[in-house]
Amino acid sequence: IAGNYLLTAGIFSLAGTLFSLLIRTELGCGGSRIICIESLQSYNVLLTLHEVTMIFLFLMPALFAGFGNYFLPILIGSPEVLLPRFNALSYFILPIGGLLIMHSVLADYGCGVGWTMYPPLSSSLQSLNTESVDWLIAGLGILGLGSVFGSINFIGSSTFLGGVINARCSVLFVWAVCLTALMLILTLPILTGGLIMILLDLHCATVYFEALSDGDSVLYQHLFWFFGHPEVYILILPAFGVISHALSLMASRQVFGAQGMILAMSSISILGSLVWVHHMMTVGLEVDTRAYFSAVTIMIAIPTGTKIFNWVMTYVSSPLELRHCELVCVVCFILLFTLGGTTGVVMGNGAMDIALHDTYYIVAH
Repeated sequence: IAGNYLLTAGIFSLAGTLFSLLIRTELGCGGSRIICIESLQSYNVLLTLHEVTMIFLFLMPALFAGFGNYFLPILIGSPEVLLPRFNALSYFILPIGGLLIMHSVLADYGCGVGWTMYPPLSSSLQSLNTESVDWLIAGLGILGLGSVFGSINFIGSSTFLGGVINARCSVLFVWAVCLTALMLILTLPILTGGLIMILLDLHCATVYFEALSDGDSVLYQHLFWFFGHPEVYILILPAFGVISHALSLMASRQVFGAQGMILAMSSISILGSLVWVHHMMTVGLEVDTRAYFSAVTIMIAIPTGTKIFNWVMTYVSSPLELRHCELVCVVCFILLFTLGGTTGVVMGNGAMDIALHDTYYIVAH
């Protein structure tokens, strides 16, 4: 199942990379567009498909499900996960959801609403074709179901299976996968609720997000980003576990301050679920709301800095040389992650966030 996950994610990553190349070529072509002026919706469709493919069809299946299925049973001393058939079901859901998302292209005009799917772009007010939005929402709903199934499996396996009872509590990758699974179980139902409300707005004449009819389009942003920000950590926590494990193996020692690393990952998971409004600083928030979300956002830098410090100390205190490919990858990850985290602290300030809104600084972060 792990191999299937990685293979399927690899195939979808090729599609996502192709969309990315088309987007970058278009952006790099100044006045002469490769997408003609009569069909600018094509650019929005490419952008939407690139974002959704890379997040939901490549990174999540590869890092969380693929590596989790491969390494988790080994690290807890079990021959298999807790529910093997349930695990197979959660895999087979993946290509089905992916095909439904790709199918949204075949509807007239395609689905060019962005991965955030903000109303009114995704509602009947401004959507060029509501059928394409239906396909996209159906695909995301099915993928969410598969992710929840996988999360239940991983938490159950870590709790009830395995012969390595004492040592598993200190394996950072196991902690990373379990914390990721808990965040998925907590946040995916909220996203699903928001998507169902969009479907009701499209087809059942409800007005949850229609500002012209006493609805509230900002409500959808709250529902989406309550999932969207933990999603960032859902993607990066398994990578943290992989980096910690690789560094530990290459250094032939436990990661410096392993208990602190577990506490840091737990803190990141909790704080990361409480800061979703920093994606919405320009929607007209109360001053005290901005102050709270700015403060908690900047607080995330504390456990994150702890992790970086521990990785660097593990590297420095071991007789390692930058001759190995995997060590170069680890060091490059730490450098890039430090850069990304530093820019995040700058944007955590509400005033700076408003000033930097819609600039390439945000994209670079």
